[in-house]
Amino acid sequence: MMLPVLLAAMFMVQFDLFVVNVAAPSLEHDIHAGQAALELIVAGYGFTYASGLVTGGRLGDIVGSRVMFLWGTLSFTAASLLCGLAQSPGQLVAARLVQGLTGAAMVPQVLALIMGVFPPQERSKAMGWFGVALGTGGVAGQVLGGALLQGDVLGLGWRVIFLVNVPIGVVAVALGWRLLPQPPSQGRPKLDPVGAIGVSGSLALALIPLVIGRTEHWPVWAWIMLGASVPAMAASLRWESVLASRGGQPLLDLTLFRNKVFARGLIVCVGVFAAFYSFMFSLTLVLQGGLGLSPLHAGYTFAPLAVAFAGASLFGPRKVAVYGARLVSAGIVIAGVGMAITLVVLQASGDSTSWARLIGPMVLIGLGNGLAVPVLAGVVLAGARTAAAGAAAGVLTTSQQFSSAAGVAGIGTVFFTALGSHHDVAAFAHSLEWVLGIGLVLIVIALVASAMLPSPPRPGKAPKPAAN
Repeated sequence: MMLPVLLAAMFMVQFDLFVVNVAAPSLEHDIHAGQAALELIVAGYGFTYASGLVTGGRLGDIVGSRVMFLWGTLSFTAASLLCGLAQSPGQLVAARLVQGLTGAAMVPQVLALIMGVFPPQERSKAMGWFGVALGTGGVAGQVLGGALLQGDVLGLGWRVIFLVNVPIGVVAVALGWRLLPQPPSQGRPKLDPVGAIGVSGSLALALIPLVIGRTEHWPVWAWIMLGASVPAMAASLRWESVLASRGGQPLLDLTLFRNKVFARGLIVCVGVFAAFYSFMFSLTLVLQGGLGLSPLHAGYTFAPLAVAFAGASLFGPRKVAVYGARLVSAGIVIAGVGMAITLVVLQASGDSTSWARLIGPMVLIGLGNGLAVPVLAGVVLAGARTAAAGAAAGVLTTSQQFSSAAGVAGIGTVFFTALGSHHDVAAFAHSLEWVLGIGLVLIVIALVASAMLPSPPRPGKAPKPAAN
């Protein structure tokens, strides 16, 4: 019973990352949200979530994973309620930023509790199910979100996509209070406020201009922020290194990045998550804005992808001990083939593009990502074999969420730039071609990195020591 409680929290966070995609037209109509506000509503949640994950993990180490999970889940539920009650674009943007921060307080505790409470023989399966919740939550945001909007539950309109979290969150807190144990204490580290501010601020400096720079016609401040993000991150990492050399407790364990398996795993995460989630975001815009589908019809169009993803997600965790990194590579190849076919279909169809022609390659994309995403974290952490498993899991999850947010923001900017002022079917198809082209480059990079991840040893052979 404990694992479903943890996975429900993970599912809610991912669901809310993508459910707003299908609600964009309703937000434009009901509260007059402009394009900049829409992008902040979608990606603002993602970058506060991504930038707060490492700090959220450290706070869990300090006050305890169980306590932090309960408070994080309760706060996320309250933030969801604020989103559902928002009366203006500004209120909804503010509530979404808070929702992302509270998600960052909650999610690292899910990993910490899995790593700290489950015995080693059950941990890899639990990590696999963590990946299932991670992936299916995002896909369900497209499918269930459309159904909720079309059903207009209780006449709530778009508000239902946020208010649905309230009963789920309340039940998760109540069950968590009764069922969740506190993992064995391994000492209480100190908070590194300079590192927390530096790392989170550096990520924000990069993502904010990516989200709203285009709609503001790339003002000087956007370029200044982008340029400042690199030295700000460099200074933050330098501080972390100095703090560690003095015997302090830095927010980031920089020795992780010298572990070759872990470093390669980060590259795979960046490529897979940025490519997959930017595609999901852009395809939603094409289905509703270009092809004129209703939210429900758009959700149904995503259903085959969701079924393929779910089926592959259930298969992957059971086979990870046998195939390991080969499962990740196979999934990346299948997803890449699906994206390439989609690109060919769009180029051949042009203004004759229809949702029916996209179903087949969408199934391949769902199948491939369903194989790769759920087992990726477990494969990397097992292959790295680092003593700092909790810290490694936190950094890996941060890279996944940052890549998702950066993919939606950065590649989404390319989509809107290519679209320009032309909103016919051919223009939307052309814009999606740009997204797919960038995604395929990321997929190739991820595939090369995944091929260098360690595979399970053959029977009778001892595993090689992890490269550091």
